[in-house]
This record gives sequence, C-alpha cells and structure tokens, in this order.
Amino acid sequence: MPKAKPATVKSKKTPRTGLRQMPTKSQNRGLAAAKAAKKDEFYTQYNDIQKEIEAYLEYDPDAFRGKVVYCNCDDPFESNFFKYFAANFNKLGLKKLVTTSYDGSPIAGQGTLFPEYNQGNGKRVKPKALAVILDHVKDEDGDGAANVTDVEIFLKRNKAARTALKADNRYPGGDFRSAECVALLNQADIVVTNPPFSLFKDYVAQLVKHKKKFLIIGNTNAITYLEIFPLIKDNKMWLGCTNFNVGMFFEVPDDWDQFHHIDSDTGKKMARVSTSCWYTNLDHGRRHEPLNLMSAADNLKFSKNLKGKSKYDRYKNFDAIEVSTYKEIPSDFDGIMGVPVTFLDKYNPDQFEIVGNSDDGEMMRQIGVGTLGREFISSYRARGGTGHYSPGMRMLGLLEPQPRVIFKRILIRHRRPTQSTRKKQK
Repeated sequence: MPKAKPATVKSKKTPRTGLRQMPTKSQNRGLAAAKAAKKDEFYTQYNDIQKEIEAYLEYDPDAFRGKVVYCNCDDPFESNFFKYFAANFNKLGLKKLVTTSYDGSPIAGQGTLFPEYNQGNGKRVKPKALAVILDHVKDEDGDGAANVTDVEIFLKRNKAARTALKADNRYPGGDFRSAECVALLNQADIVVTNPPFSLFKDYVAQLVKHKKKFLIIGNTNAITYLEIFPLIKDNKMWLGCTNFNVGMFFEVPDDWDQFHHIDSDTGKKMARVSTSCWYTNLDHGRRHEPLNLMSAADNLKFSKNLKGKSKYDRYKNFDAIEVSTYKEIPSDFDGIMGVPVTFLDKYNPDQFEIVGNSDDGEMMRQIGVGTLGREFISSYRARGGTGHYSPGMRMLGLLEPQPRVIFKRILIRHRRPTQSTRKKQK
C-alpha cells in the first residue's frame, strides 16, 4: 500500500499510506522527498491470490475451514484479497473474514460507496480507517447463489458489519501495529495480505510474536535479512507455492507512467515486480517434492558449468564446495555446499538441512567460516576485484581459477545421505 518512506527504499506493495510511526527529525527529509515523488501503489491481482491459495487446498482441502482469516493491509471490498475470500467464504468454510483499511486510503470506498465516505454534493472526503467483519455470506439478492454481489448488498444494508478504527498515541487508525488492529490479530487464525515491503521485518516479527499462521507477499531480497533468514533456517517460515523466480505483476493507478503493459480484460496498467514472492508457514505439497540429482561424477562430466573440472571448487575459508546452480548439487556428497539463494524455491526440508547464510557474518563465524585475510583481498584486488572488502570479511572466497569473493550463498547439506554418500569428495 502507498506509504511515505525514505526515497532510498525501493518498495513494491499494495497501497498502504498510513503504516508508519511518527517520523523522527532524521527521517523527515526522506519522507518529504518520498511524498514529492510519484506514489508507489501496487495492487495484487485476483488470479495470483487464487492460484496461490488453491495450491494449499490441493495439499489440505480443510486448510482454511473453520478459520478466522485476517487481511490487515487491505481496503475492504477494493482489495482483491477481500474479494477472493468473500467470494469463496462458503467454499473455504471460513468462520470469519476480517479486513481493515487505514486512515487516508486513496481507494477506500471506490468499490462500494459506504455512506461515511461521502458528503454534501457527493464529494468524497478523506476516508477514515475501517474494519469490515463477515461471519457469513448468503444469498442476499435471491438469485440462488452467494457471491461478492451479495456481500456488497449486505454491507450496504448492515452498517454494523463495519466499524471505525481509531488512531492511538503511536500509530494512525488502521495501522497493523495499532492497538485495535493487534486486538483483531489476536482473534485471527491465518493472516493473508500484501504488507508494506519497507515494514516487512516489523510485520513478520509481529506475526511470529503472536504465533499466527500467515500467507504474505514480500520482497525476495528479504530471504537473507538477518531477522528473516533464521526463521527459514529453523523451518518456521518458507516460500509459497508460486515460483519466486518469475516475479509478479501488479495493477497500478491510471496515472502511473512506468508500467509493463495494459491488461486486455480489465484495461488496467500492469507493472512487473521481479523481486516479489509469497512467504508462508502454511504447509504445501511443493516444498516436499524431492530434487532429482546426479552424482558428482556425472555433474562434472555433463554439466556445462563444470565441464573441464576434475572436482568442485572449494572455498578458501570454509570446508564446503561451491555449487553455482541447484541442478549441480551432487547427490553423493556428504559435506556442506554453498548454493544460490534461488535454491530456496526448490528447498525440501525432508531432503536438505540449511546450515547458514553468507550475508550473516555472526552466523558464519559460529559455523566456523574464517576471515578472507589480507593476502586474499590483495590478490583479489590485483586481479580486478572491486568493491569495499576488508581482510576481516567472512564472505566466502574461492582460490581457483583466481581469487574471488562469493556473495549471497545459502549453505546446505543433505539431511539423509544414502549409503553411496559415505565417502566425501576428495
């Protein structure tokens, strides 16, 4: 949701302008610059939500049955999250659907014009934060079906189904951190939404603190955040069903001049965000699909990247091998392997154990990764290595064919090696 933020933060999310603490003096310059810039409004597509959620239903048809679903970063009725859950309320067997908007939302009330969003001659006032709570969806218009149209009729007839949300002494009304929204969170079983990317760490921390199940959209770069990766490592959070290497398309406002294409069905401008993916702690079948792997010998013989090598490269400052793509993970190697972050899209916790994250210096120290050393850095720079590197760095380093620093590696090992993996690669 659109949210004033420092201009240096590149954030892609559904519109959410109200989610922030009162800015400090040090933040004001960045916030003012952001306000002067074009709004950052991204709306999740209905079909992306449907595709993701139905993958969980394939694994467990009762995944949402009897549950209270809370969408706490969404405008009721305008949000496609609300539309999906309202339209499928009975199919999913929901107990309750709770959706909250926020103070000053630019889109609240456009889908269903609640009376409190209008004044006098029809000029729309700045909307206040609102919570819409549905505990049933039934046929309101007598056409024999219960759908979103019936929800719209119900909401127009029943003002009691929506309540105003007030600001507190720290947060605006509707902010997911406000006391009222936290109270609603405590009543929820599963949280499903697209939170502000710039507040992703705080948002996930809140979900973990309150022990909630969740299915949310975030930036793929969040995988290696120091606050996020330990959750992935400890199997408390993982990637969703949708392949995170393909990115996602979002609807953007009509006056947005940076867009990818115009949707032929809706006429809406669409922007592609390549660094977007689903995060969850709901189980799904895709994360239990084993990777089919070749032996080290076969990879060395047939892999394009490894041809000509007699063995895998090893790191200079840690006893592990470098594997530049998940396809080259050897099936018969017992030790630790450094793989790209993209491996997590294929990660099966039954097949592999995550050992560490090269972005986390303290984690690297704890597992025994040494510093690169002055000699390595000097040789690396002499061969054209650039950037700010110090001898005390704990990034992984390769000696062959020439000294180089390896960035963003996830360290893994096989969880249940077979009899043929007892002898490590020499």
